[in-house]
Amino acid sequence: MPTILVELDDATFRALNHLAPARKRQRSEFIRQAVKDAILKHELARMREAYRKQPDSASEADDWSNCEEFDA
Repeated sequence: MPTILVELDDATFRALNHLAPARKRQRSEFIRQAVKDAILKHELARMREAYRKQPDSASEADDWSNCEEFDA
């Protein structure tokens, strides 16, 4: 797995250590997940923008008028 060196200001470092202490690799996992979340957020924003620029036509859109209700 590649390693990246990241420099943080003191306040950010203290806040990170409070949220995800370095022991048991919690801090590394927290940072990995934060990066994955940021990438996903960016990809979804790009997808929304693409659909905004070129939305489905009425003939291409799915018909949701009689779909089942989904209870989560």
